Amino acid sequence: MGVLVNGIRASRRAWGRKWSFSGLFLVIFALMVLLLARLDLLPDPPAAAADGGAAAGSAAATIAATTTAVSPAVPEAPVKIEIAKIGLSATIADPATTDTNVLDALLLKGAVRYPTSAKLNEDGNVVIFGHSSYLPIVKNQAYKTFDGIQKLSAGDLITVYSSDAAYTYAVRTVAKEKASNAAIPLAVAGRVLTLSTCNSFATTDDRFVVTADFVESHPIGE
Repeated sequence: MGVLVNGIRASRRAWGRKWSFSGLFLVIFALMVLLLARLDLLPDPPAAAADGGAAAGSAAATIAATTTAVSPAVPEAPVKIEIAKIGLSATIADPATTDTNVLDALLLKGAVRYPTSAKLNEDGNVVIFGHSSYLPIVKNQAYKTFDGIQKLSAGDLITVYSSDAAYTYAVRTVAKEKASNAAIPLAVAGRVLTLSTCNSFATTDDRFVVTADFVESHPIGE
């Protein structure tokens, strides 16, 4: 019984001293913090959230800069056409007038873009026409500019060049039409290329018409 009583008394004394120990501990802790702060040994606060925000802002700025740097499509005049399948290569004139005399004179030098049709790198129908002749001998080779376009098939590739880019089109249809039929439409959806030529030298009864759809473009040399 004496042992039990002594134990109870010791517990009471320890309980009474707990506030003294707590106060002493807080004083020592405060002094240690002040000492570490003076020596610049305290750890830095977390900065992940701030860094993440800065990174997100930087990425957004980069995207915005990239978006504003993209220039709008600029229409380009065609200067040359090539069709590997039929060995065709011809220059293209780009007149500013629909005057028949001017167009006829240019057709004696190669192919011609119809002035009110679309240009390269813009929506609409780029209409290019040229002479064709199947006579064995002609003095002016421009009369044979579009020889053989009726031999093209769906999927065959046509390349039209501007001064610094190449535009590739894939043949969609090849047709023989009466020259008296309705004119070739100029306002069409997307980017379309139409080639047209009379079916024989010095006649305008029929014509061959090739329609092709835009595939891709790239700077010359790539």
